[in-house]
Amino acid sequence: MAVNELDTHDLAGAPAGSGERAEWLEVLGKHRDFLRFTTRELTDEQARKRTTESALCLGGLIKHVTEVERSWVDFILNGPSPTADFAAMTEADWARREDGFRLLPDETLAGVLAAYAEVARRTDEVVAALPDLDATWPLPKAPWFEPGAQWSTRRVLMHIVAETAQHAGHADIIRESLDGAKTMG
Repeated sequence: MAVNELDTHDLAGAPAGSGERAEWLEVLGKHRDFLRFTTRELTDEQARKRTTESALCLGGLIKHVTEVERSWVDFILNGPSPTADFAAMTEADWARREDGFRLLPDETLAGVLAAYAEVARRTDEVVAALPDLDATWPLPKAPWFEPGAQWSTRRVLMHIVAETAQHAGHADIIRESLDGAKTMG
């Protein structure tokens, strides 16, 4: 079954916010739309297919961006998770993390798109209601973060936008390799 483009991104009614918050949400919304648009009219099989040397597939990219956005919004609200010590991850933990980049046999494109829409709604609501974009938390321990570094809410939003935009570009390449369809152009 193909997922209809209209089913992938109906976020009407998301909070608009104002000022800087509205600008963050507008930019994030644009890149979310680009990402979701790459999955238009695909079957679950197509969404699972790897079309490049990378292990990435379109369904897996949607799953990954969903989890990234969810975890960073949790960070904005609560600080680093006590279980976010990447240095302590086991081989099984890393294998589960890798599954976050795949559309598994028991998952559907419609299901991961619905989860992404729900996370997007939550993010938009949180950002619109944030009292302070300068609030900071220490980053979790991870090989890719400088020890002792802290990020403000604003910096986290920058990261979410950058992550979404980067993966929208990956998705465009994967989709073009799959069937020639393009997001833009």
